[in-house]
Amino acid sequence: MLHWVNQFNICCFLDNNQYDFPQHSKECLAGAGLYSSTKDAAAHTLAGLRDFLGSGDDWFFGHLSYDLKNEIDNLQSSFQDKTGFSNLFFFIPEYVLQLDENQLQVGSFGSDHEEIFSSIIHFSLPGTSMKMAEVMVKQKIDKESYLNTIKAIKEHIRRGDCYELNFCQEFYVENIIIDPINVFLKLGSISPNPFAAFYKNGNHFLLCASPERYIKKTGQRLISQPIKGTAIRFLNDMERDHFQRHSLLQSQKERSENVMVVDLVRNDLAKVCIEGSVEVDELFGIYSFPQVHQMISTISGKLKPGKDFVDIIRATFPMGSMTGAPKRKVMQLIEKYEKSRRGLFSGALGYIAPGGDFDFNVVIRSILYNAEDRYLSFSTGSAITHYSDPEAEYAECMLKGEAMRRVLEGEEMGNKE
Repeated sequence: MLHWVNQFNICCFLDNNQYDFPQHSKECLAGAGLYSSTKDAAAHTLAGLRDFLGSGDDWFFGHLSYDLKNEIDNLQSSFQDKTGFSNLFFFIPEYVLQLDENQLQVGSFGSDHEEIFSSIIHFSLPGTSMKMAEVMVKQKIDKESYLNTIKAIKEHIRRGDCYELNFCQEFYVENIIIDPINVFLKLGSISPNPFAAFYKNGNHFLLCASPERYIKKTGQRLISQPIKGTAIRFLNDMERDHFQRHSLLQSQKERSENVMVVDLVRNDLAKVCIEGSVEVDELFGIYSFPQVHQMISTISGKLKPGKDFVDIIRATFPMGSMTGAPKRKVMQLIEKYEKSRRGLFSGALGYIAPGGDFDFNVVIRSILYNAEDRYLSFSTGSAITHYSDPEAEYAECMLKGEAMRRVLEGEEMGNKE
């Protein structure tokens, strides 16, 4: 099914890897082929997106890049985004595939569904004739500069400029050729996560192994599930692994990070939800993933009548877990201290279903690949607070990037030219 959707110039393949995750959504959902898009409609702004989404009661798939903040909060981004994704892009697909353990539902514009099903089942998988090539992963920020930057950010916190700031760094590879599906499948085998995605937009690819939900709408209920709090796992030592899980739950630093983001999300949701309806459904939930334990909280609210998708995005984007608090101030500081333009990293990818329900992830633990320019990038970050130890924050960034490094270092790739 993944290979079948990849034959189209545009596709979005969303897979929850059979996680029994709170507020469970689709097992596997894909949109492929281009019926129409925001590019066709010249809808490059949120106002244009609103018009496009109002064009019909259809399936919409698409992304929101972090730099959409510039429109929402009247900010700027100075660095070039070499991964090449636009600030926003949504499309109505020609084909929609919904897969669970028992059946495949096929939707399309006029095509015979039995023929589509048969073409998927009998689709010829492409062969691979890739050779090993040395991969030189570079860092935009060296360790010494990183440590000094964390100290500078902590000084802002000491002065009261902000309370928490999510600081990220980019890792990149130049002049590289990969098989995006092969890399995505390897990433999924190492790090299967509930908000995984293979997203192809022309020559630009997102290979995503995200564990985090940004926002979901079911009926009139909005749900956000920010992650703040990380501990490494020890799968070969269950006693030590259990200790890590318990220590994460009890950590004053991690709990303070998490509760700050919870308050920020509550404030964001209150802008579009009925007064008094915003509540914390779960605080400091501990969930285990292949490499790490994570602290996840769930916040929900009942949407005010008349509020639409664009209103919700304006109120809540970028997500607090990837910015910090207060949001506008820390986004200005992020622009000052980070050395790369985030682009789609720390943005969101997802779908809007007929009827208006939607679900979007947070684009983290992801590889971004510009096949046209042969540029590959992945970024990691952590929340900086008063309690942060620069060395520990650096180690957390390295841990979060481990799966991507392992995939790239062991990937069979084409020769560089």
